Amino acid sequence: MKKKYPVDYGILLTVLILVSIGVIMVFSASSASAEYMYNDAYYFLKRQLLWVILGFFAMVFMMNFDYTILKKLAGPLLIISIGLLIAVLIPGIGVERYNATRWIGVGSFTIQPSELAKYALIIYLAKYFDKHPDYAKSFKKGVMPVLGLAGLLFGLIMLQPNFSTAGIIFIVAVIILFVAGAKLSFMGALFGAGIGAAIVVFSSFKYIRERVFTFLNPWQDIQKSGYQIVQSLYALGSGGLFGVGLGGSRQKLMYLPMPYNDFIFSIIGEELGLVGTVTILLMFLYLILRGLRVAAKAPDMFGCLLATGITSLIGVQTLINVAVVTSSMPPTGVSLPFISYGGTSTVIMMAGVGILLNISRSANLDRS
Repeated sequence: MKKKYPVDYGILLTVLILVSIGVIMVFSASSASAEYMYNDAYYFLKRQLLWVILGFFAMVFMMNFDYTILKKLAGPLLIISIGLLIAVLIPGIGVERYNATRWIGVGSFTIQPSELAKYALIIYLAKYFDKHPDYAKSFKKGVMPVLGLAGLLFGLIMLQPNFSTAGIIFIVAVIILFVAGAKLSFMGALFGAGIGAAIVVFSSFKYIRERVFTFLNPWQDIQKSGYQIVQSLYALGSGGLFGVGLGGSRQKLMYLPMPYNDFIFSIIGEELGLVGTVTILLMFLYLILRGLRVAAKAPDMFGCLLATGITSLIGVQTLINVAVVTSSMPPTGVSLPFISYGGTSTVIMMAGVGILLNISRSANLDRS
């Protein structure tokens, strides 16, 4: 029987702080919109609190759930994820919002299958390379299966369409392949494949081209295509060093669309200033470093790749969200982990942290 250590309290405390900040900022960023749309300033807050509570229980459960059992669930989880991604595209089942069909309705709530697909892929690839550790060094048995599986999920998610999530899945799959031991020459080939896929997507989807052109010059059309990113920059610029104060944002007053979701970091910058945004980014950096440390100290290949995938997912998603709101990359819909408003993403992301904490219990770490 493996020796069990205490969980990594650095990871646990950091996530709990980030989630708490998220609840506060969701209320601050959404109260005006909620009052206008639902005549209830607490509408989004109440829903987010419910999801956070569910996410907390999911995290605690996975924290005490032997992560090695996930090997047996890898195949079924992947099949379920693919089935749900297909179901989203069926008229009458998929729920359309903001010109995209990414959700399945469950009563008054919705679930987003692509969030489950991220973790299903991570678990499956971790199992695959744990069972066949030498396959990562083979183009045929390592690179091609990863490309095929990630490409399948990429294609299904692009049909929604959701380029950002599809791209994140591809990036995380490549990171897992690299950590599993793939040759640098293979990584170069994957990089080329990624560039090729980006060119195909750019040529095939009009909305992608529009977002790229908007990124290159958002000020060219500040009333239409560049409106959201310009308002985001206004919010960040207005915050200065210490911000205008919690609850004092002006951009959330129907100027910045979706201020409580993809662009919540802009409201944080406006209300808490540079100090607030840098503090949050440092917390994410600390979380990522602790996660990679757990991966390095994991007792087996499966735990190492699983921790790597979960930590990479958090890091890549955070990087893309911050890059978008600061106009450092073309605008795309990616939530800020643990902070943005969202049901499926909050619960599944916290469950993922529970898996990471579970792995840390089997890793001989210095917990100082």
